[in-house]
Amino acid sequence: MSMKDREDAYENKFAHDQELRFKAMARRNKLLGLWAAEKLGKSGAEAEAYAKEVIIADLEEAGDEDVFRKIRGDFDAASVDQSDHQIRRTMEELLAEAVKQVQSD
Repeated sequence: MSMKDREDAYENKFAHDQELRFKAMARRNKLLGLWAAEKLGKSGAEAEAYAKEVIIADLEEAGDEDVFRKIRGDFDAASVDQSDHQIRRTMEELLAEAVKQVQSD
């Protein structure tokens, strides 16, 4: 394998990993949005629409803080009793679930 072949293989793997990460984060945000929607008393189309809002919130800045702030703010406005720790733990758990789902797609 030449150096060029190795470079190409590395670049392809990197691109593939980035794509998987993007898909996993989008999937996590949808699952998180559906979880939060249920806590907010939303169901059906209303829950799906809320999940889309969570996905869009993640586009505001790098990292998870934009998503966390959206959920925290909405929970506070609706007096939903979930601690910061519970929200962050759910974000981590749903990311693990999303990675499994994306890898099995």
